[in-house]
Amino acid sequence: MSDVVISIKDLSKSFGNHEVLRKIDMEVRKGEIICIVGSSGSGKSTLLRCINKLEKQTSGKILYHDKEVKDIQRDINEYRSKVGMVFQSFNLFNNMTVLENCMLCTRKVLHIPKEEAFDRAITHLKEVGMAPYINAKPAQLSGGQKQRVAIARALCMNPEVLLFDEPTSALDPEMVGEVLSVMKELAKTGLTMIIVTHEMAFARDVSTRTIFMDSGYVAEDAAPATLFTNPRNPRTREFLGRYLAG
Repeated sequence: MSDVVISIKDLSKSFGNHEVLRKIDMEVRKGEIICIVGSSGSGKSTLLRCINKLEKQTSGKILYHDKEVKDIQRDINEYRSKVGMVFQSFNLFNNMTVLENCMLCTRKVLHIPKEEAFDRAITHLKEVGMAPYINAKPAQLSGGQKQRVAIARALCMNPEVLLFDEPTSALDPEMVGEVLSVMKELAKTGLTMIIVTHEMAFARDVSTRTIFMDSGYVAEDAAPATLFTNPRNPRTREFLGRYLAG
């Protein structure tokens, strides 16, 4: 049985006449931690949004366990229950408590009993250090705490793959570390993760593969030991120049 979870074949995405993604081909294997880096506007977040079917690709295919993910809402909902996403802006419901935020999707999408939804929520809130805040509303939390709740909520769905779209970009610098720490621990569990990030040290230390995107292309796809010490592509070297100099 193949360990390929997601296959992306000849994927392109345009907004009007602006081509954001250009013929992306990649495979995501079970247990991989893939960090995607690159300049602003290189297509990183759009690629992630296409993988999660939040954007409809202009051409090409996305396959989950060799089955194409069609643009039928029922199929998309089922797919998203297995391929979850953590957003840079948290996307929590402000009128709900931390606990209610974490129970909502499992009740509405997976239709699991209330007791099981509660148990899952508590388990994953403990995992990210947010169990003491179950009765708090998002407005009472710091940015780092909100993001940890968002991660717990995604984990409650028992996803096979978890996507992270710049999960620390909306945080104050002192809160970045607490979220990265949670993600580092998650990486040790065997969960397959695709992470768009500008945290180069995190990508170097945590990823099993690092992808550098440039102008909508995958310019380089390599083990972090290679990409961060001896990048082959001139644009990768240019992008990482300041980091490599340090």
